[in-house]
Amino acid sequence: MPFAHNPHDGVELAYDVVGKGTPLLLVHGSALSKAIWRGFGYTKAFRDQYQVITMDLRGHGRSSKPLTPDAYRMETLVADALAVLDAVDAPQAHYGGYSVGARMAFSLAVTAPERLLSITSLGGGYHIEPGSIGRLFFPEYDGALAMGGMPAFVDGWQARIGRPLDAQTKAAFLANDAGALRAYFAQTQADAAVPEDALAAITTPALLMAGTADTGRLADSQRAASLMAQARFVELPGRNHGNTLIPAQPVLDEWLPFLESLP
Repeated sequence: MPFAHNPHDGVELAYDVVGKGTPLLLVHGSALSKAIWRGFGYTKAFRDQYQVITMDLRGHGRSSKPLTPDAYRMETLVADALAVLDAVDAPQAHYGGYSVGARMAFSLAVTAPERLLSITSLGGGYHIEPGSIGRLFFPEYDGALAMGGMPAFVDGWQARIGRPLDAQTKAAFLANDAGALRAYFAQTQADAAVPEDALAAITTPALLMAGTADTGRLADSQRAASLMAQARFVELPGRNHGNTLIPAQPVLDEWLPFLESLP
């Protein structure tokens, strides 16, 4: 498996590349890994037309796992994504992200627009509200991670939602390092929002999708689309944040034509 390195702190970043064509970088959400894109069918859908690049965020998957919150600042995550593009010799790429990967899309479009051919945000927004991690998973998540590690976290989340997680999501969560995830979550909630005047200056073509039951990201995506010059918003009926990506076909029915419409 190839690795890239952040040029500022040397953190090792695992990534995979399949297919040929215009580069498309896909970035997962919190406590998941690059494996979700393959597991949910996205890699297969894109690989015949695009060079599909999937990366593990720092603190996730097979990437390095710093244990201090400061290592997970948004500007550092953005630098990680650019380091992966540099490693595969991709001066420009389409970008697609879910959850925190989607939030990265807005920061990338502000700080490195010359590297982007398009952005697709799936269940993301340009800011995160205090306490949102606890609302998304369960309020006692930090104590569960500290005392019982990933098994306690998964048990607490399943109890909160009242059903078992799907097999791929559960496996991805259990593979995490609890200490790194605590540090990551702490910094994630501290990151500042992308200013709305910066959003309004983004000219990168954008597709923003969110589930109708994912109220915070739904409102954020609608607002961003109203501000950005070349953005379109698409509702995913009935979906909450956790099932934004699955089933994949309704998402792909919007995403593939969007990419094909671009130069």
